[in-house]
Amino acid sequence: MTSLFNFMSDNAAAPCPEVLAAVAAAAPAQPAGYDGDPWSRRLDELFTDLFARPCAVLPVSTGTAANALALATLVPPWGAIACHTEAHVQVDECGAPEFFTGGAKLLLCPGAHGKLSPAGLDAALASHRGDVHQVQLAALTITQATECGTVYTPAEVAALAGHARAKGWRLHMDGARFANAVAHLGCAPATMTADLDALSFGCIKNGGLSAEAIVLFDLALADQLRWRRKRAGQMPSKGRFNAAQIIAMVEGDVWLRNARLANAGAQALAAAAGSRLLHPVEANEVFVQLAPGEPDRLRAQGFQFYDWGDAGSNEARLVVSWDTPAAAVEQLARALAAG
Repeated sequence: MTSLFNFMSDNAAAPCPEVLAAVAAAAPAQPAGYDGDPWSRRLDELFTDLFARPCAVLPVSTGTAANALALATLVPPWGAIACHTEAHVQVDECGAPEFFTGGAKLLLCPGAHGKLSPAGLDAALASHRGDVHQVQLAALTITQATECGTVYTPAEVAALAGHARAKGWRLHMDGARFANAVAHLGCAPATMTADLDALSFGCIKNGGLSAEAIVLFDLALADQLRWRRKRAGQMPSKGRFNAAQIIAMVEGDVWLRNARLANAGAQALAAAAGSRLLHPVEANEVFVQLAPGEPDRLRAQGFQFYDWGDAGSNEARLVVSWDTPAAAVEQLARALAAG
């Protein structure tokens, strides 16, 4: 049967009309290349206004590049980065953070529903001595929204930031679904970033085409990040097309509009799944315990999604995108409710 829609990943979502229009509008221009164009030069001011603090903003083409280059700017080769055991930087980036840092180590820390806490970090890292024989902890990275579809509150981010600062660590946020988190909380974006050193600002999962943004709040490191970005092949000569996409997302709050649409669809699925939810649904991902045989029955009805958890566990991840048709969400919700 032809698939009703793809609930596998928001990476498959179409670019939104504003992004496509912005790319088309930038096409006839022939300005200076390599960040010398008007679009690229606008980014610092645009994000400084958004986050109410000075920052340097550099577009890259993937979330992996954003995370790896941001962490490489914050962490030396002999350093270590504390992260959740399910963090994207650990599970899904093919060693890119370790490669671009020149050898820094990821130290894995568990936490319920994908979230870290100061107490949990201390417990997980209690055996780490930090002497000359071991890597030196230099940064903490957290994901917002998390890999389990949950969201850190501003107070939780502030607590982690204070904990990191007390230990001399930098704080990076993987914001591939930052928009979904802000939309869920209804807070000002600046309340989420006040204590960060760097943010990977996601667009591609949220109606973008081929651009993410590294937002660096420590301006003393901006030149280093520019050099690392160039060396990594992430500085296209026609960078205006990446910058134009990001501007189109931020201006007019398109990024939040798209995230609200995706979040609303996830809430509809969550309501249908009821007590079978594996994690609270706070963004656009739904993790659900299916019954034996139910994954096959859902796929026979045309729904595509990823199996999750251990093989044979019948756990599934369902992801709603900004452009997932309401009819597809409604049909999947009915199928889930039927069990």
